[in-house]
Amino acid sequence: MAEILTLTADEKGERIDKFISSSCEALTRSHVQKLIEEGRVSVNGKNVKANYKMCCGDVVCVTVPEPQMLEAKPEDIELDIVYEDDWLLVVNKPQGMVVHPAAGNFEGTLVNALLSHCDGNLSEINGVIRPGIVHRIDKDTSGLLLVAKNNEAHLSLAEQIKEHSVNRRYLAVTIGVIKEDEGTVNAPIGRNPNDRKKMAISYKNSKEAITHYFVKERYNGYTLIECKLETGRTHQIRVHMTSLGRPLLGDKVYGPEKQKFSLEGQMLHAYKIGFVHPKTGEYMEFSKEPPEYFKKTLKILEEKSKKV
Repeated sequence: MAEILTLTADEKGERIDKFISSSCEALTRSHVQKLIEEGRVSVNGKNVKANYKMCCGDVVCVTVPEPQMLEAKPEDIELDIVYEDDWLLVVNKPQGMVVHPAAGNFEGTLVNALLSHCDGNLSEINGVIRPGIVHRIDKDTSGLLLVAKNNEAHLSLAEQIKEHSVNRRYLAVTIGVIKEDEGTVNAPIGRNPNDRKKMAISYKNSKEAITHYFVKERYNGYTLIECKLETGRTHQIRVHMTSLGRPLLGDKVYGPEKQKFSLEGQMLHAYKIGFVHPKTGEYMEFSKEPPEYFKKTLKILEEKSKKV
């Protein structure tokens, strides 16, 4: 049975698609626009277009059909596998690849590729949409991810992450020069109350988040840092560095939309991961240098700094 939502506007002038997506956390703006196109949204009893401007007192009715059951399907996508055995994999995810299927990204994800590579032999703890996925990194963040091939491995790795014993290191470039050589941001992160697509430092409905950072190189107006995570909250490094007034270069969500480089996302790479193997008990550590676009940008920054 379809779900029917009724909303009333308190202010005027806001587009209806933005109004609905801001009012309903479960609906993205693109999803709302699709519902409008399908005639599932009405204002005061009449269907409207996505650019309709709200008026005070408008009563909006949204009919949300029952969600279809998603099932990730195997796809023959090349993977950069750093390590693999019968229990787990360490995969180097490229920038631009989504980790698991979700609304708007049903194909071409890391999970689709893993299902093909592992012939379906992945842990089942996170369900059919996230088989094998122990932890995630953002679509536009590159780097190393742990993947569990069975439930025993998954539980062990997940417990290590919960206990903060997994050594996760990132390389990032910030806009602006960080003066201190190292520091720690200890500030809880939750959903941004004003924009559900963003995270923010918040002391309401939030979770503990701790990021340690170390300056590796200073350039003219930019800083290369190494970050060590104690926790793994959504957008953690991006939010924490933005809170210091040093957003990541290329991050259009938390930083400026325009930048001087041809970047398709934030300069953030998960370059090292260390953990205890769930079967052998041996500590294992792997690293992967940043992708070419990352190294190319660093070279440009270095050359520009020499000219100053």
